[in-house]
Amino acid sequence: MAANSSLTVVVTGAGGPAGVAVIRALHLAGHTVVGVDSDPSAVGLRLSDGSAVISRADDPGFAEQVCELSSQHRAEALIATVAEELEPLTVAKPELDSCGVATWFPAREAVRSCIDKWAFSSRASAVGAPVPPTALGSAAGVPGPWVVKPRFGRGSRDLHLVKDEAGLAYALSQVPEPLVQTQLAGTEFTADVLISKEGILLGAVPRWRLETRGGISTKGETFSSPELVVELGRLVKGIGLTGPANVQGFVDKSGSISFTEINPRFSGGLPLSLAAGADLVGEYLRGIMGRPPRAERLRYRSGVTMMRYFEEVFEG
Repeated sequence: MAANSSLTVVVTGAGGPAGVAVIRALHLAGHTVVGVDSDPSAVGLRLSDGSAVISRADDPGFAEQVCELSSQHRAEALIATVAEELEPLTVAKPELDSCGVATWFPAREAVRSCIDKWAFSSRASAVGAPVPPTALGSAAGVPGPWVVKPRFGRGSRDLHLVKDEAGLAYALSQVPEPLVQTQLAGTEFTADVLISKEGILLGAVPRWRLETRGGISTKGETFSSPELVVELGRLVKGIGLTGPANVQGFVDKSGSISFTEINPRFSGGLPLSLAAGADLVGEYLRGIMGRPPRAERLRYRSGVTMMRYFEEVFEG
């Protein structure tokens, strides 16, 4: 990919905060964007140069539709912003290659270890990464108070904060395949990261989650923590993940770190990391096109604050 060259890039999940952030970042860099989503009202379809409504990732025809769309628009690269899309797209990589669209997907097993929160906790613990006490289906061996959430799920859907046995019993009856963890004290963070194809952490932008709505950060501030970056490197190496990801966890008053989950995709709070100076989207695209991402382009400024607000798009 030559410097300042303009590419046509297909971006999936155009209706989500991560998809919108990626679309805007690509536009700022001078690229042409084809936004796709399963929701006809997805706002990212209106923000893109071209757009299409396709099936959900669990539809057998999903990957084929992405291939056909990429060929139709002569797209040179594909960025998926929905974790559940990664496995079917990885299976379809030969077809995507044949239609001339470049991709960079993490290993399927690594993606499964992220989507499955029980597998993540087990794998992270096995490689020595700090995670809270966790059990599947009960609170056996897990000190309270508790967090009860689905083994498979997104954001804060079906998440229960529980203080007593009665509340625990209710939460376990309401949550599908409930995962039970000790409720952590301290300040919650997300770290936007980019990992090389060899599994090496190229850059990480940690930010405090000062306020969230529906699992999406609405107020945040970047901060510096060399200790956290070291732990992040150990975690992503142990999971076997490559490409973009976001890691969530807590730091308590003593500075102790605990990881609660990892998502193998760009985050909804990505605009803060971009505003702080880390070109995560541009360097990921560079990697997609077969060139090594540059760690120096992933440096960021601590103390940058984001305050998110609504913006409207009108039709008709």
